[in-house]
Amino acid sequence: QVQLVESGGGLVQPGGSLRLSCAASGRILSFNLMGWYRQAPGKERELVANIFSSSSTNYADSVKGRFTISRDNAKNTVYLQMNSLKPEDTAVYYCKARRLSNDYWGQGTQVTVSS
Repeated sequence: QVQLVESGGGLVQPGGSLRLSCAASGRILSFNLMGWYRQAPGKERELVANIFSSSSTNYADSVKGRFTISRDNAKNTVYLQMNSLKPEDTAVYYCKARRLSNDYWGQGTQVTVSS
């Protein structure tokens, strides 16, 4: 069974930075892709960024130029570096992994951007 554990969330002021981590129980290279999604109160879950087994990445327009997804294969961990945070980035952030046609989710970590 795949387990994904997120960490690194918290309260930060607008303009600040946070780095989220997602530690996987298996080799992350075995996944077709890994990604970060977020869900704000009253809104649907939305894609933030993906990183594919080829190392290519894609981002939501709202975070391009501010967020960076990366991975450390030796640590089986995927990261989301978030800079220039805005109040509208406030949400629960979830890690997702896909292997073949199966999706796996972490439990989420809260990010709050507020002064």
